[in-house]
Amino acid sequence: MNVVLVGYRGTGKSAVAKLLADALGLEVVSLDAELIKKAGKSVPEIVEQQGWAGFRDLEEEIVRTFAARDGLVIDCGGGVIERESNFGVLREAGPVFWLKASPRTIVERIGGDDQRPSLTGTKSFTDEVVEVLERRTPLYERIAHKTIDTDSRSIEAVAAEIERQL
Repeated sequence: MNVVLVGYRGTGKSAVAKLLADALGLEVVSLDAELIKKAGKSVPEIVEQQGWAGFRDLEEEIVRTFAARDGLVIDCGGGVIERESNFGVLREAGPVFWLKASPRTIVERIGGDDQRPSLTGTKSFTDEVVEVLERRTPLYERIAHKTIDTDSRSIEAVAAEIERQL
């Protein structure tokens, strides 16, 4: 069995994945970390050199590799839902939980993160979060088997809720 976590940056995926893996006796895989390892470059470097399409190609390859394994909590990058081809692969890998948070919560949690390039290129960070979430929300809704609101919950409470739902 695998458990798949999707959601925007700052919704708690990485922290929840670690707690959940410990509780369930599974291994955590961060798809972004695996992508960085495979590329030998940071995400901004990949995007600068190969564009977002090149980044998504590499991400799709990483998704296929790890979704084929068993016994994982798969911590997906926030934009994994940007590629339709990832939907079936991830949904077949195990139950998909969308960790959801409001733009305000996301901005509070990750406002100083400089490890990701801009997704819009021209907007303030807050406006970018709002715009990208608007576009991605229907995609997260479509891929998810279950949705967990993380706005006012601790990572422990989110992990416990996922465990309960499993």
